[in-house]
Amino acid sequence: MVIQGEWGRIEEITSTYVVVRIWDERRLVVPLSFFIEQPFENWTRRTGDLLGTVFLYTDYSVPVEPLRAELLLLVQESPLWDKRVCGLQVTNLTDRSMELRCLMSSSGSSQLFDLRCLVREKMVEFLRETYPHALPTLRIEMQNKGVPGRETAPAAAPLG
Repeated sequence: MVIQGEWGRIEEITSTYVVVRIWDERRLVVPLSFFIEQPFENWTRRTGDLLGTVFLYTDYSVPVEPLRAELLLLVQESPLWDKRVCGLQVTNLTDRSMELRCLMSSSGSSQLFDLRCLVREKMVEFLRETYPHALPTLRIEMQNKGVPGRETAPAAAPLG
């Protein structure tokens, strides 16, 4: 569940308060009235199964199909994946990059968090090693006005 921007699990319910065990082992003690009066996210009403996303931003030159294959290979090798959902889609285009969404499933919030971190790290590593030209770059056009013999030349610099 998510409450006040923190995610955790219900540990105890009393007649006046609820104890939520937060992901980092802290306890959030919340008055029962909060649950009656305020909306909250519940991730586990029937099961803990969840979907998670990882977004990648690449140059238009990256071929999408090899990235799909790499994502599938990554999740198949991980015990964190519950084998329900795995996909990669181009979800947006800007003037500078292509947004790719990696979608995957896991049986619980902790496993999903770890799986998303793994996919993010390994997919960036795959891009860096296989398609380094496809990582986003910031292109700046520099003009040398008034300097004889110098022409306008584009320059590229890595983002970040």
